[in-house]
This record gives sequence, structure tokens and C-alpha cells, in this order.
Amino acid sequence: MAKVGVIFAQGFEEIEALTPVDVLRRAGIECDMIGLTDQTVTGSHAIPVLMDKAFDGSLSDYDMIVLPGGLPGAHHLRDHEGLIAALQKEAAAGKYIAAICAAPVVLDRAGLLEGKNYTCFPGQESNIQQGQHQTDLIVVDGKIVTSRGAGTAMAFSYKLVDLLGGDGNQLAHTMVYDQLFQ
Repeated sequence: MAKVGVIFAQGFEEIEALTPVDVLRRAGIECDMIGLTDQTVTGSHAIPVLMDKAFDGSLSDYDMIVLPGGLPGAHHLRDHEGLIAALQKEAAAGKYIAAICAAPVVLDRAGLLEGKNYTCFPGQESNIQQGQHQTDLIVVDGKIVTSRGAGTAMAFSYKLVDLLGGDGNQLAHTMVYDQLFQ
């Protein structure tokens, strides 16, 4: 069974962090909420969330790592040397690395966007030096997955389920998400 780690830093965007956790768990995929520096992490809208575990420097137990956006959360992720090193190691091992909204700046800092297509929150591309910016809602390029922002969190999460071997379309139907577009 696939296992996912979602990394939470102070000032994360709640929808972008908790939606993937909820959807992945509904799909039967093990998903840990990992606090970058604290056991309880507070989002950018002042919602405190109790973590499953604290970041210990290693992400080797995970098949996919998810980085939520939000500010200043994405900047805290980007500036954490231990996280950058762990992401580089897991990307080299062929793991999925997913980032939404402002979090592709973390991928850029880790050197993971070189030669890759990506998307991000509109305007954040000016903070990213590598890769080829796209305006799609979700971009998958190899094992790098990116999405635009809070409004795309559900679609992003269903795509993550699909990439891990689940059925995101069926789950979207079960959650009535697919009816939004009928």
C-alpha cells in the first residue's frame, strides 16, 4: 500500500494541506501529517492542526511527499535545509513530490523543476527560476506534480489518488464532486 507524507509548516494554507489528507485517507491510502518544526501547526487562517508526527530529517518511508502552499508556510518549507535535502534524496529515489499554490518555490529551491513543466499560484512563477511554467490547473511531469491553489485542491487530491494506483474518478463520484461540472 502506498504511503504519503504531507509536510505542514507554520502558515500553511488549510485547504491545500487538509484536502489531500482527507481525500487520500478516504481512498485507503496511508497519509501522515508531518509537522516541520512543531507538533501543532497553525495555518494561515489561524486554524491549529495536531500532527501525526514531527519531521525527523527523513522521508524515506513515503512513496509521495505533498507540500501545501500558503504564506508564509511555503517560505518556511523552502527555507528548511533539512527538508530540501530530504526532498532531493527522495526525488533521486524516484518518489513522487507534489506541490500546490506557492509550494513549487520549494521544488525550485531543491532543484527539482529543472527541465520540468509545472504550475503554481498565478504570479508565483516570477519567484521560480527553473522549469517551464504552465497555466493548467494540475501538471504532472514525471514524478513532479503541481497545482494552482486552494480552488484546485480537490482535483489535485484526486489526481494524487490516481497516481498512487487508486480510482480518483470513483472517489470524486462518491463525494459528489463530479456533479459540480454537470
